[in-house]
Amino acid sequence: MSYFDHAATTPIRQVAIDAWLEYAGAFNPGSAYSSGRRARSVLDDARERIASLMGAEPIEVIITASGTEADNLAVQGLFRASPRARIVTTAIEHPAVGETVRALTDDVDILPVGRSGHITDLSALDTPAAVAAVMLANNETGAIQPVEEIVERATAVGTPVHVDAVQAVAKVPIDFHSLGATTLASSAHKYGGPRGVGFLLAKRSPAPSAVLHGGGQERGVRPGTVDVASAAAMAAALTEAIAEREAENARVSTLRERLVAGIRAAVDDVIINTVEPALPGHAHLSFPGADGDSLIMLLDAAGIEASTGSACHAGVNRMSHVLEAMGVGPAEGLGSLRLTLGPATREEDIAELVAVLPGIVDRARAAGQR
Repeated sequence: MSYFDHAATTPIRQVAIDAWLEYAGAFNPGSAYSSGRRARSVLDDARERIASLMGAEPIEVIITASGTEADNLAVQGLFRASPRARIVTTAIEHPAVGETVRALTDDVDILPVGRSGHITDLSALDTPAAVAAVMLANNETGAIQPVEEIVERATAVGTPVHVDAVQAVAKVPIDFHSLGATTLASSAHKYGGPRGVGFLLAKRSPAPSAVLHGGGQERGVRPGTVDVASAAAMAAALTEAIAEREAENARVSTLRERLVAGIRAAVDDVIINTVEPALPGHAHLSFPGADGDSLIMLLDAAGIEASTGSACHAGVNRMSHVLEAMGVGPAEGLGSLRLTLGPATREEDIAELVAVLPGIVDRARAAGQR
């Protein structure tokens, strides 16, 4: 089996497994007795390690159950904390941000993106808003957005900025304080931590208002007993991933270049949707005339796991909202593949995919003509 879906989830690292097993029996870190204090010490250490790696203060690290929860806590919380009703975002956001914005208000300004998948016009940021919510790197194409300029423009008029960095953490350098964002979301399983845990970096002020209510843990932003073992495992995975980042990015980038070049040479009429600056492991491609679902099923039958840029809604194959925002037409967009490389990707996986893909594309194009 060859795995080309690291953007969806990355295999858990051994250091994360070891850390989780070591602290799986931890007691409630909010308890005052000795076992609770020991658990709190482990949680504090994990929080401090994450803060140090991310250029934040420990008090700014809020442990969450996922990147989706972190996005929701930030966007909803900053919106509720503001007297304004307007939100600035993009049409390429992950549903964790996009659907949250749509549920909050109809007063939304969209920052446009070009055919490369990068934001092209920041002028909507020059008018104050309750929150500006943007991703650092796109989950489909890997396109890295100009978040530094976005934060600067928004901050100049008093708009807090939430950055969805779920795809970017441990792949690009991030310093929370230098960036100047108000909040930033991450998910552990994207860099080899366990599924079911993430973190939100949140300034002390302006701070998100509470969306959940309970015992007041995690500054009251995310109340509930914290999973100590998962927090420790997340910190361990993040530490190792960042230590390996430079070498791993170079390795994965070389493999991606080899993959794209091989596909270009082997398959007629292929469109590369990933344009620099982009994450090193992303390769988003369109095969005009092909049926996207057929591409995925045929690859799976060949022992290759990948994902398509389209989504199924009520049994209807629809083009990805990201491609639509980029101006890609249905004839191109419906036959798309997102191939994302990572720690599990080897040279033999590249060779295998390039060898089988031409025949699979031919069959998927035949299916698309029916």
